[in-house]
Amino acid sequence: MVVEDEQIMSTFILGSLRRMGILDLYSFDNGLSALREVGKLKPDLILTDVHMQPMGGIEFVQNLRTLADERLSTIPVIFLSADASKSTIGDVLPLGVAGYLVKPPTMKALEAKIEQAFKGYKTDIFD
Repeated sequence: MVVEDEQIMSTFILGSLRRMGILDLYSFDNGLSALREVGKLKPDLILTDVHMQPMGGIEFVQNLRTLADERLSTIPVIFLSADASKSTIGDVLPLGVAGYLVKPPTMKALEAKIEQAFKGYKTDIFD
């Protein structure tokens, strides 16, 4: 699942995922839309932007983590954002995310972070 409000970046991320062989994709332009559908879709991984309206990525993941269904509340999440501020990173860390990549990510960095998320590596989220 890709949650990204910028159409160009969404197209880039979806295209990158397809080139990696990930073809079962869902795209939403804000956290509220994604939250409404996550229970039906049950994605294996979520890539989300931080700053979106009406619900940003941080609020989306906070809500996701409180869901009663453990399959949903533990979905690996990778944040993609142009915001690399210490404040934002500090807000993201407690959410138990699989990674944080500064946009636009390289294909290699995105692929590596996704592999880590699926393998459940507990490494530095920024490496």
